[in-house]
Amino acid sequence: MSDIEIYSTAICPYCIAAKNLLKSKGLAWRELRIDLDPEARKAMDERTQGARTVPQIFINGTLVGGFDQLAAADRSGKLQALLSDQP
Repeated sequence: MSDIEIYSTAICPYCIAAKNLLKSKGLAWRELRIDLDPEARKAMDERTQGARTVPQIFINGTLVGGFDQLAAADRSGKLQALLSDQP
């Protein structure tokens, strides 16, 4: 099973869209709420080299980016490749 992490906040429509896309594919993820956990925000900043928007999505340790990048990866077939590249 792939390791999917989503840095998110409570009131983020793009976070919801990303989770819905993953759910439609039968995938599970670990959500890291940066609005509730300052350490999660710090980790996101470090892992993304300063990205300030959510969601920030990682699949098997690889930064995918936000919802737009996730949707583009799904359309292009790159998402399936990322999911197949398990650690």
